[in-house]
Amino acid sequence: MGKFFHQPSDDLRDRVPPGQHLATGFPVLTYGATQHIEPANWQLQISGLAQAQTITWHDLMTMPQSNFTADFHCVTTWSKLDVQWQGVKITDLFRHLHIEPTASHVMQHAYGGYTTNIALEDLLREENFLAHKLEGTAISADHGGPVRLIVPHLYAWKGAKWISGLEFLPQMELGFWERNGYHHRGEPFAQERYSDR
Repeated sequence: MGKFFHQPSDDLRDRVPPGQHLATGFPVLTYGATQHIEPANWQLQISGLAQAQTITWHDLMTMPQSNFTADFHCVTTWSKLDVQWQGVKITDLFRHLHIEPTASHVMQHAYGGYTTNIALEDLLREENFLAHKLEGTAISADHGGPVRLIVPHLYAWKGAKWISGLEFLPQMELGFWERNGYHHRGEPFAQERYSDR
């Protein structure tokens, strides 16, 4: 496999989805230009089937802060286990939001124009969070800082780097990679990499 990737040992095999290899570092893969946003200027716009509001960096920092250990699975066939993050649980964020009952999906928007979709029930899982620290330090721009969404049970593209908005929708709509042939959900253990449409 080379010095950058290796096969999981037998005791880790059940944590690594089919077709994945373990990364020794933390590779950076990005479509388009890396976005550089000062934390003080970061905002999360809430729109669609929800009360419109803007979550600022200050707002995020005043919410309960939690430490998370999560496995990270990239659709390009590498995984990294036990990644250490710090941030705000999605369930804690949602205590500040007012979502209409007809909302079933969410479009994530990112600085730079990237979008990716997620079902509301997938987004609301307890283990999901808005991360602002990686391995104890502020997340770099390359890794999606100042804030990125982490959704451990789906491939990593389903959590937007440089996240800037959550748009609540009455049905599924396709984001950037979903329009370009990627799966609408992206569950790693089911190998939901590409759309079957």
